[in-house]
Amino acid sequence: MISALENAAQGEVPGMDLSGAHPSALFVKRVPIAFARGKQVLGLAGASGAMRVAMADLEDHHTRDVLRRWLGGAVEFVPAEAGPLASAINHAYGQQTGAAHEFVEELDRDSLLAQVKEFDRREDLLNVSDRAPVIKLVNLLLFEAVQQEASDIHLQPYEEKLVIRMRIDGVLFDTFDLPIGVQEEVVSRIKVMARMNIAEKRLPQDGRATVQVGDRVIDLRISTVPASHGERVVIRLLDKSIRLYTLGELGMDEQTLRRFRQLISVEHGLILVTGPTGSGKTTTLYAALGQINSKQRNVITLEDPIEYQLDGISQIQIAEKRGMTFAGGLRSVLRQDPDIVMIGEIRDHETAVMAIQAALTGHLVFSTLHTNDAASAVTRLLDLGIEPYLVGSSLVGVLAQRLVRRVCGKCGSPYLPDKAEMAALSFSPTPGQLSGFRKGAGCDKCRQTGYHGRAGCFELLSVDEEVRKLVSSRATASQINATARRAGMRSLRDDGLCKMVDGQTTAAEVLRVAARAIV
Repeated sequence: MISALENAAQGEVPGMDLSGAHPSALFVKRVPIAFARGKQVLGLAGASGAMRVAMADLEDHHTRDVLRRWLGGAVEFVPAEAGPLASAINHAYGQQTGAAHEFVEELDRDSLLAQVKEFDRREDLLNVSDRAPVIKLVNLLLFEAVQQEASDIHLQPYEEKLVIRMRIDGVLFDTFDLPIGVQEEVVSRIKVMARMNIAEKRLPQDGRATVQVGDRVIDLRISTVPASHGERVVIRLLDKSIRLYTLGELGMDEQTLRRFRQLISVEHGLILVTGPTGSGKTTTLYAALGQINSKQRNVITLEDPIEYQLDGISQIQIAEKRGMTFAGGLRSVLRQDPDIVMIGEIRDHETAVMAIQAALTGHLVFSTLHTNDAASAVTRLLDLGIEPYLVGSSLVGVLAQRLVRRVCGKCGSPYLPDKAEMAALSFSPTPGQLSGFRKGAGCDKCRQTGYHGRAGCFELLSVDEEVRKLVSSRATASQINATARRAGMRSLRDDGLCKMVDGQTTAAEVLRVAARAIV
């Protein structure tokens, strides 16, 4: 029997507003996402008695009958517009959490040892119904990582178990364990996704895959290496749908931000961003390119790998196995009449020479180095065999950075810092500063860690005339650092302390990421 609401919906009543509606957990559990998408239906929570199901086509009586059987009990169908409904469906199924844990707890070893099947190039992680157990498990692992905003997944085999670990906000966490008997099937499934040779288990392999979580597209960079108890797998997740940061959102203080914007606005020279792996160097370079990119400038990048697509910029993938190196690619790029060139990393003498020459011949060059602080970048270039006068003439500035975890906004509260931590930081806070210290107690939002999200700590070395003289005389990094600090440079330690006093992070975090930079 069609309700009055349904009759009205078939007439002149417009589709309901789904912006504030909450999806039904029972609907999401019982109805596969492929069906919900194909038929444009979504169950809504909060109604008393009968479950309300939003539909784009109320005339589809077959779908209504199927839903009544799946959901049981009374079901009331309400109209909804197709566009908002599609987004609401993706959002509803994307909110599932803990599915991988539940699946692991109910593992049927015999089922998991079933044959791994081929699949389409782009797998939708939300559609896990009607999948082979191993395929379902791997999809749920990836989905759990995306939900937790993990940057990497580690599959680490031991003698009696396969440990799944995830890197969240730069820190590795043990997520759960799998029986060692399913290791080969899980690794084989991942290799199939990455187009790897599943029969080769004695040599390292690298591959790529692309998956979807609703409307989000996730690139996977997959690496396997043989270990004592089987192959170890690391999966790097790159969310192609996220918005890139602007310079103002990175966490620089006003003075550093102003000086860095001045440096990247020069016509030519070399600007370096330094820090260890995972310290956000590429994010900063992308933000800088986004700041200065315009239709009047030809911007070309050389990257390994290309992490995100930038509008209006030509991006070139380095492939050393095919002979496409940073140095060789840069030679070709310089014949493309560039105004601005970004080199993913200066790794050797040849690349350093090419970058210096490009900077001296009228190009603005951005690149990265792996050094502990800004001043060490100068001595690193000298170690690569670059003459001091060339470094002094071409280098405009060096930005060193680290990432510290932010105190969780939900469970963070004031606290008094530990005296041992303050001593390790060589910092004596004033009574006024003590009121700003905050620490997270741990909650569901931050996975009981007390931290959620990250912010950058920065150290910007501007190469002025005094610094150039030190470079020409082959001064040490400590001498260059001391001179720059006298000229007003804020060190990594000082920037971390300011964020600590402001309640953005904690003393433990500043010690963790900037211990070697503390002077």
